[in-house]
Amino acid sequence: MAQIMRPAKPRTGLLATDGKPHPLQDSLLAVTLVLGALALATASFRGLHILTSWAGLLGVLTGGYGQYVSETTRERFGLVLGLGASALGLFFGIYHGGLFG
Repeated sequence: MAQIMRPAKPRTGLLATDGKPHPLQDSLLAVTLVLGALALATASFRGLHILTSWAGLLGVLTGGYGQYVSETTRERFGLVLGLGASALGLFFGIYHGGLFG
């Protein structure tokens, strides 16, 4: 029996590969990426170790929760990048003086 081949549905969003909106997951991804970038940007400055440590810790926590509730591979990929950057910032911040100074 002949089957009709239909083209795949066009992608609706950059992160939602299933075609559904995911506002919670997208916001967790954005927060994790911003905190990871902040933690990495301030990691080389010893005087900013408190900012680096807290940004890294919050990025790890939001990224971990984002991984728990994520639904698509693209969200998970961005969350892993943000988690890695946050973790590096957290480690450098703790090395330079810790969370409380």
